[in-house]
Amino acid sequence: MLITPSILNANFLDMAGEIDRVSSAADWLHLDVMDGHFVPNLSFGPAMVEAVNRHSDLPIDVHLMIANPEEWVNHYVEAGADRISFHYEATKEWVEIARGLKSKGIKPGLAIKPGTDFNEVKNLIREFDLLLIMTVDPGFGGQKYINEMTHKIFLAREFISENGLDIHIQADGGINLETINDAFKAGADVFVAGSVVYKSENPAQTIQNLRNAVGG
Repeated sequence: MLITPSILNANFLDMAGEIDRVSSAADWLHLDVMDGHFVPNLSFGPAMVEAVNRHSDLPIDVHLMIANPEEWVNHYVEAGADRISFHYEATKEWVEIARGLKSKGIKPGLAIKPGTDFNEVKNLIREFDLLLIMTVDPGFGGQKYINEMTHKIFLAREFISENGLDIHIQADGGINLETINDAFKAGADVFVAGSVVYKSENPAQTIQNLRNAVGG
C-alpha cells in the first residue's frame, strides 16, 4: 500500500516545512489542482508543482480537478509531475491524453467522481496506470468518506484482477484510521490522506498509524 499526503490541507505559509513533516513517511506527495470551474474551489497551478518538485525528492502525484485537461496537462509535465490524474467527466480525450503522458514518461491516472459508475470507465482504464476513485465529492478537503464508494472500489479491483491488469486503485477523500481499512479490504492500494495527516501533531507518525491500521 502507498500513502500520499495531500498538501491542500497543509499550511501554505510554510509549505517547505509542511512537506518536510511528511517526507520520511510518505510514498508520494499529492497535489490537488482546482480551477473554480470543474469544481467550486481554487487551489494552485504549475508553479506550485514546480516549487514542490525543487524542494522534495518524493514522486509528485498531481490530481487535475479542472475543465479541459487536454489544454493544460503539458504545463504539469513541464513542472515536474511524475503522475497526473485527470477526470473522466472533464474531457472526451481520455485515450489521447493518457498516451501523450506515457510518451513523455508520465504515469497517467483516470479520476472519477462519486456519481460516475465504474462500468462507464472499465473499458478505458487499460490505458491508465491508476484509477482514482473519489470517495467524497471533489473540491474541498475534510469531507466525510462516502461509504457507498467502498463497493465501487471492490468492483474496480475485481475487474482489474479478472483481466490481469496492473493498475493502482487510489482512494481519495475522507481517508482516516477507520475508513482506510474498508477501502483497503475492498481493493484500494493507494490512499490520499489530507486532513487526518495535517491536522495531527505528528504527520509522519499519523502516516505510519494509517499503515498499521491495515497491517501495511
